[in-house]
Amino acid sequence: MASEIVSVRLGERSYPIRVGSGSGEALAEFVRQCSRSSRAFIVTDDHVAVHARHIADALTAGGLDSKSYCLPPGESQKTLDNAARLYDFLAEHQADRRSLIVAVGGGVIGDLAGFVAATFARGLPLFMVPTSLLAMVDSSVGGKTGVNHPKAKNLIGAFHQPCGVWIDTDLLATLPEREYRSGLAEVVKYGVILDAELFAYLERNVEPMLARQPDVLRHVIARCCRLKADIVEQDERETTGLRAVLNYGHTFAHAFETVGGYGAWLHGEAVSAGMVCAATLAERLGLVSSDVGQRQERLLRRFGLPVRPQPWPVEDLLRVMHSDKKAVAGRLRFVLPRRIGHVELIENVSEAAVRGILHSLMADTEPVAKP
Repeated sequence: MASEIVSVRLGERSYPIRVGSGSGEALAEFVRQCSRSSRAFIVTDDHVAVHARHIADALTAGGLDSKSYCLPPGESQKTLDNAARLYDFLAEHQADRRSLIVAVGGGVIGDLAGFVAATFARGLPLFMVPTSLLAMVDSSVGGKTGVNHPKAKNLIGAFHQPCGVWIDTDLLATLPEREYRSGLAEVVKYGVILDAELFAYLERNVEPMLARQPDVLRHVIARCCRLKADIVEQDERETTGLRAVLNYGHTFAHAFETVGGYGAWLHGEAVSAGMVCAATLAERLGLVSSDVGQRQERLLRRFGLPVRPQPWPVEDLLRVMHSDKKAVAGRLRFVLPRRIGHVELIENVSEAAVRGILHSLMADTEPVAKP
């Protein structure tokens, strides 16, 4: 089947992203190109265990000794306790620095397995097999790993680039509809922050995207990966501020997830409402015309995503936002749009302005999406 290679160029940490459909028999050869490992430890969850078994079979057929560790699904699994259990599993099976961690799952599995790979024996090679749209276009690329803390999402983590990423759009066939639509929020994000042409393409192809049409999916996923790779290559560890643009909508979204208890909304649902909040804030600060927010909201609605925050306590949301990684000395900073295809990091946004946005949008709140 058709496939495309997107290269992330980071010197000795460079790696390929293969975006295609099917061709699972080529997986082991791709892994061998990315890693010298002969042993693979697969980390997965109950929802995608069938995919993990196929991955394990392909690796075994290709000459890699593989063992699997399966977790329950959900954001609540991204904890230090589960990281410790994985450390025990790796130690029990005598994993060493030549052992490969293979993350088969969505963003939760990728973040948790990546964090374990970054920290066990001071670093094991990591290979990503994302099974959700959100993980394919975002969390599997760029090297951010981590676990949640009661005070903030992803508060504990490390940068640890994978040695390779295997994206197979066929894996999306079993992804629940709500999970799939959640991933579409991150796809829309890339159009808003970096690529007006991609945003227009999405507007023209809502139905093919909702139908999971393989050729459209491959094109969109590869484009999102290329856009993220371009940013990561310039600001791998988020030191210059450039990589912060990838967090458009996320300051609001992480607050929604944290206050909501890591379960009321999926990540992409929170990002969708967060992007609406960010665009509304930009408009009220005079940074952007109203048509930008209107186009964004219209597209998110067509993808069946929430566009209003739930009525969580505003002061609790603000408290979480002050602990956001983009905040400096407690001062709020937000990635805000200037036009479709371009955003900027805006300093010293007043708490009063944010409070006003939250109150006004919550007054027009909508029901929580159900599984």
